[in-house]
Amino acid sequence: MTSLRLVVADDLRRQITTGRIGPGDRLPSESALADRYKVSTATLRSALAVLQGEGLVEKIHGKGNFVRRPLRKITYVGGWGTLDPRTAADVNLRVTVRTTALPARGHLTALLKVDDGSPLTEFLRLSYEGESPHSLARVYVPRDLTPTKTLGDRSSRAWAEASFAVPDPPPAEVHETVSARLPTSDEASTLRISAALAVLAITRVAADNTGRVVEAALLVFPGDRVDAVFSTHHVIEERQAHR
Repeated sequence: MTSLRLVVADDLRRQITTGRIGPGDRLPSESALADRYKVSTATLRSALAVLQGEGLVEKIHGKGNFVRRPLRKITYVGGWGTLDPRTAADVNLRVTVRTTALPARGHLTALLKVDDGSPLTEFLRLSYEGESPHSLARVYVPRDLTPTKTLGDRSSRAWAEASFAVPDPPPAEVHETVSARLPTSDEASTLRISAALAVLAITRVAADNTGRVVEAALLVFPGDRVDAVFSTHHVIEERQAHR
């Protein structure tokens, strides 16, 4: 026998896929939906969790449950560590930044090649398309290299391009490690995605011409929201023959 939560989920799914409830629309309150379907609030929440896992519904804290708008893909350009400005502008991303001072611990000491306890600055950058989180970046910079400029007065497009950009001036070397994996519980919660949706995780380490690491970035993109493009350039050394 089909469980009540699946009956509720099936009916809501049908209303969403047929357009009766449109993208961005707020669903009735959970108590109102529970009354409508004559189920408990726990059963109703379980049904909504099914739709959230399918990417049809998202719950915004303090606002309610909404039909998710289809999020468009952006392109991450490997080797330069940037978002393609054309696709970033097309989706009109906005970015929030939270800055935290912290000591280097664990894997950060290895990534930045610093001693345990060395002072760092963390930039937690979360990009949004509309009200929906689009991608996440944690950028770590040695404290003495932390930029003093604020970016609060920059346009949304400039924010989007700066969000995943390498330092300015460009470093002498950028090393990127790319993997596809399931999100951590914190990433799934922050990005409002299903724990079963794979993410593209990029670890980018930038160094100057002395070999000092000037930035380490941990980038997380839900798999349905990004394409990554990497280009290989073959460098041929020309050596002058000695007579």
